[in-house]
Amino acid sequence: MAERRLISTGSPFEKAAGYSRAVVQGDWCFVAGTTGYDYATMSMPDDVGEQARNCLATIEKALGDAGFAMEDIVRVHYHVTDAAFADAVFMVTGKVFGDLRPAATMTICGLIRPEMKVEIEATALRRGA
Repeated sequence: MAERRLISTGSPFEKAAGYSRAVVQGDWCFVAGTTGYDYATMSMPDDVGEQARNCLATIEKALGDAGFAMEDIVRVHYHVTDAAFADAVFMVTGKVFGDLRPAATMTICGLIRPEMKVEIEATALRRGA
């Protein structure tokens, strides 16, 4: 059985909440729900599109640290706090995922901090596996 590897971005939330940014198991990489924080400044932009871009940048870094690429993503879940945010998030994700077109789900929900407007999680399968 393949060894499990834990990937961390160094966010204080990971240790405090007891989770990993991503878990690699064999040819699979499971990226935790990722909000729009800019971890370099520990700030959250107000704009939901900017938050979505930050989410995807953090996901891309975690995948890279795990030996995967955005092109390996096969499934994404988008969680937004208001249905009115869907189009702004889709503007960002449409550019990133374009022809990749992973299976996707969007839900409208509450998130744990009022400044959080979007959270994205991803599952990747190493290409050629």
